[in-house]
Formats: sequence, C-alpha cells, structure tokens
Amino acid sequence: MIRRLPPLLAAALLAAPAAAQTADGAAIYKRCAACHLATGAGVPGAFPPLRADIRALAGKPDGRHYLVLVVTKGVSGPITVEGKPYRGVMPAQAGLNDAQIAAVLNHVLATSAKGGTAKPFTAAEVAQVKAGAAGMTPAAIGKLNATLTTK
Repeated sequence: MIRRLPPLLAAALLAAPAAAQTADGAAIYKRCAACHLATGAGVPGAFPPLRADIRALAGKPDGRHYLVLVVTKGVSGPITVEGKPYRGVMPAQAGLNDAQIAAVLNHVLATSAKGGTAKPFTAAEVAQVKAGAAGMTPAAIGKLNATLTTK
C-alpha cells in the first residue's frame, strides 16, 4: 500500500536539497574566509573583495565561466578587482565536487555579492566548465580577468 505524505512534510522534503546546498555553501565558504574574510570584503592590497565584480561576472556567460575556473583551477595575478590591482595567488580549491562548487559560488552571490540578479550556479554548469578547462593554468585564468574587466 502506498501512503501519501502530508503536504507540509512533502514540501519540506522537496526543499531539503536546496537548503542543504545553501548550508554547504556557507560551510565551504569558511575556507575562503581565511583570505577574503567572513564578509567577503577581502584585505586591501592582498586578497580581493567578493562583491561588485563577482555580482557583475555572475551575470554574463564568460564571467560565470571565469568564476568557476577561479574556484576549480585557482588564479594568479595580476588581476583587477573593483578597479584595484592584485598580484597574489589563489590556489585551486581541491576536494570539492561540482555541487559544492556551485553551492559556495551561490553562497557568495547571496551574501557578499548581494543585489545582483544572476541565476544560481548548478552542478551541471560547473561540470561543463571543468570539462572544457583541462589545460587551464592559474596564470591563464588570471589573463582572462583582464579581458573581463575591460568589457
């Protein structure tokens, strides 16, 4: 015999994956906060902020591609963020699966880069970017930054 779930319980179970992804994004972001701070404000001259430029990049296809590459492959400067130069190195965030990468990018969009209208990142989008980025290096990704910030 098949039982029907009460509507509220069914709705809660359907919402659980989205809530879990949001929670995962916040937990994963703790590794980012070591440099970019809990607020995403960054450290002037050392670690860039995760605010306006992230919001703008997430709103266009080539920018979204770049953001996924930064998390998955890392980036080395020089790069320009919010009009200021940075010459540091961000290592690839190893050990994260596609859903976790999407979750942390969505967490940044929802917290530090508030106010944008960018669609959420998905695990499928992350997988697609990664599949086409086998030979990308952090320096090559840093060069992409220049093409995106001048548009």
